[in-house]
Amino acid sequence: MCFYNQKRFACGDWNWTNFAHRCNYEYRTGETCGMRLVNLTEFESTQCRLCEKIETKYRRRSAEMERLNRWKREGGTLVASMDRSQLLIMELDKEICQLKRERDDRRKALT
Repeated sequence: MCFYNQKRFACGDWNWTNFAHRCNYEYRTGETCGMRLVNLTEFESTQCRLCEKIETKYRRRSAEMERLNRWKREGGTLVASMDRSQLLIMELDKEICQLKRERDDRRKALT
């Protein structure tokens, strides 16, 4: 039961940071017992890495949707570009789903 500092993000996710101090159960010099307890929690106003990636993918998807809708409004002469744009949107949807699943799996594993 060694103590570590913790960083808590605005999205609710958290991360271990620095080693704080050793518990009384570990007698070997420089070793830790393997169990981690929270010593101090630092609150961050930013989001975690996964949430930032998800937001970036949503912004990119939104821009691609706007471009596709504009091309449809102006006339469908750019059929190849429209098809490419639709494929890119589907690919972004898959990546967003995968990142959300990764975030949920991480949260479930730690609770």
